Amino acid sequence: MTRLLDKIHGPADLRKLPVEDLPRLAQEIREEIIRTVSKNGGHLAPSLGVVELTIALHYIYDTPWDKIIWDVGHQAYAHKLITGRRERFHTLRTKGGLSGFPKRSESVYDPFDTGHSSTSISAGLGLSVAKELKKENALIIAVIGDGSLTGGMAFEGLNQAGETAKNLIVILNDNEMSISPNVGSLSSFLSRKMTTKSYAAFKQEVKEFLKTVPGVGESVIRLVQKSEGSFRGFISPSFLFEALKFEYIGPIRGHRFDGLLEALNNAKHLTGPTLIHVMTTKGKGYGPAEKNPVHFHGVGAFNIETGASKTGGTAPTYTDVFGRFMIEAAERDERIVAITAAMPEGTGLAAFGQRFPKRFFDVGIAEQHAVTFAAGLATEGFRPVVAIYSTFLQRAFDQIYHDVCLQNLPVLFALDRGGLVGEDGPTHHGIQDLSYMRAMPNMTLMAPKDENELRRMLSLGLTLDGPAALRYPRGLGVGAPLEAEVKPLPLGRAEELKPGRDLLILAIGGMVHPALAAAEELAAQGLEAAVVNARFVKPLDEELILDLAEDAGRILCVEENNIVGGFGSAVCELIAERSLGVQVRRLGIPDMAVEHGSQAELRRMLGLDQAGIVRAALEFTGAKRAAA
Repeated sequence: MTRLLDKIHGPADLRKLPVEDLPRLAQEIREEIIRTVSKNGGHLAPSLGVVELTIALHYIYDTPWDKIIWDVGHQAYAHKLITGRRERFHTLRTKGGLSGFPKRSESVYDPFDTGHSSTSISAGLGLSVAKELKKENALIIAVIGDGSLTGGMAFEGLNQAGETAKNLIVILNDNEMSISPNVGSLSSFLSRKMTTKSYAAFKQEVKEFLKTVPGVGESVIRLVQKSEGSFRGFISPSFLFEALKFEYIGPIRGHRFDGLLEALNNAKHLTGPTLIHVMTTKGKGYGPAEKNPVHFHGVGAFNIETGASKTGGTAPTYTDVFGRFMIEAAERDERIVAITAAMPEGTGLAAFGQRFPKRFFDVGIAEQHAVTFAAGLATEGFRPVVAIYSTFLQRAFDQIYHDVCLQNLPVLFALDRGGLVGEDGPTHHGIQDLSYMRAMPNMTLMAPKDENELRRMLSLGLTLDGPAALRYPRGLGVGAPLEAEVKPLPLGRAEELKPGRDLLILAIGGMVHPALAAAEELAAQGLEAAVVNARFVKPLDEELILDLAEDAGRILCVEENNIVGGFGSAVCELIAERSLGVQVRRLGIPDMAVEHGSQAELRRMLGLDQAGIVRAALEFTGAKRAAA
């Protein structure tokens, strides 16, 4: 039988299908998503949960004239399949292939780039106002879910949308999940669902009770029956959104086309801001993902039949090492508390939360709040550790500066996924942290070369009287043995790993081992390069760097960070301030947005692997004949 999906070259083809064919199409889309993600990895559970919703949106609305903005954006796989990208879908998240997120440069059906949460309502309102100013009657639909409504920016958007009364349709994809289960009072409020059965039972109980009240019972029953609609609204989520001046529709079952199509069609004819509350199941249609949506939120390649991962390795990940260290440290020091923003599993803190539930805080997708919350704890003598992916901590820049660093508070920032993260692409690469954290007053900034050094840096950070941060890469460590006794690193001290007279290679973090391997290759070609594990971006080990720089006459700085304002910039400033006649070349990530691809592919492309360091060293020293 020919697949319906193979006939869909765009939403116009979708709208030709009879409604009774839509469930079959949904099944085919799920199968295609599962098959592709099992090979390429990706955000499986979020996309499986919105298949019917995606079909219904394109079935009812006139896309691309009408605009759909996906928040966070990792649930847009079905959207890509429907909007003319089916034949390229097998390239999802591969270098040169489709992005795992909406991208304006990729399709006219992607009106706004998304990758970080809670932006869709603000962007959608901007589009809605722009359409009004241009006298265009296009509808703007913002799909927000996977915990994005816990982010404060979403409420800033809701607040203005309600006040301005612009036409904007907000779809709340309520699956009770962000990456992990949602937290907070808002989530609890949204989860107070009055089903038909439970509401009827509750109403009957109230009625029977009132009958027993002499004199007034029957009168109260008649009053309740007259005001039943407002009473139901008072105990449902509509109360919140109507207070924000939104027309509320729902809750709607998100895997039933009848209710979805009716609600979306009705919303077309309303004026002013409208919110449609849709209940979905994360991972819908794939048993392993429904049972464990946290694991299948974002996965590598896996076996479809069993759900088992196809990737593996013998070394622990940096995330695992961090998580174990935190438990060991907290057992010794009751002042240590751990904070994360909707990713206890992703940051390795889930086990910490089980072991120390009163000292673990998942604040939801609210990075700004997480940082200032940590600052408040620090003022009372606690030692908060804030574990957030590098790319997401960017959202709390002002809170780090204003609430932590200006007060010189002892908050330790653990920046997971520092550097190139791979297939998730430019919205998720952690390639700015060395630059923006270096600019913070009172900040100590570190990056470990291996797992053991990670532990030693964490240990140091917990002893400092002010703020500190360390960033470490995604994925497996290098297999370094872990010392039984964790000794704090000496503050601001680098480590000379290899002597050399022709060139000084200063490497930081994950670039240290490739630099060492490059130095060995250079030695075989007659170029003696010294290699230093810088360890610290701030403070630099000025004494060691200056001594070795004067001997070598040339410095090659290697970092997996934007070269603008990063580690290499700090070295250049040091050399310039001391007026040394030493040449410096920076090898890092150019001032550009790095696309998606595997970590190895991207490092090779950017010259941040062994071969790239060798090439840069030979060119820098003029040894081109050796390169030939």
